[in-house]
Amino acid sequence: MATGAHEVVLVRHGETEWSREGRHTGRTDIPLTEAGRQEAQAVGAALARHRFALVLTSPLARAAETCRLAGLGDAAEERDDLREWDYGAYEGRTTDEIRAERPGWSLWADGAPDGETAAEVGERADRVIAELRSVGGDVAVFAHGHLLRVVAARWLGLEPDAGRLFALDPATISILGYEREAPVIRLWNERAA
Repeated sequence: MATGAHEVVLVRHGETEWSREGRHTGRTDIPLTEAGRQEAQAVGAALARHRFALVLTSPLARAAETCRLAGLGDAAEERDDLREWDYGAYEGRTTDEIRAERPGWSLWADGAPDGETAAEVGERADRVIAELRSVGGDVAVFAHGHLLRVVAARWLGLEPDAGRLFALDPATISILGYEREAPVIRLWNERAA
């Protein structure tokens, strides 16, 4: 099972106005804030010594710009499967706003009306992981908070909704890898600066 990538470096995009406000930002293409651009440059400094056999990014601007500002944009390939969770009718809303109408709501258990379920995001994550495991070297992946949490869960063989157990802040670096043949998390939610 430990064929392909030695390490998978996951990078959550830098701060956006909506991430700062705790708004669910799925398919809306929100740009990075100035702080987010600075965070992306710090990610680049932290990754400067890494050499990647493959660099993947979500096509959404906040992830692609983080990748570019981190110095890896020229090598990056976009993957639609790396788009953030589709929050449907809850796009742009905070958890508190949603729970005022729907007490006890959980994205992980309930999904979003007209959006995706955890299982559907898990299917996309599984396709990404299959590609990652086919690469003969390290891979960098620039994407989004909820999607990357599902990737981590699926990397470990857990159900997609286990992503709820992995907090992930903007502009952080996490590393998936192996201990012998077992998929593991080697680093999680590390600030670049």
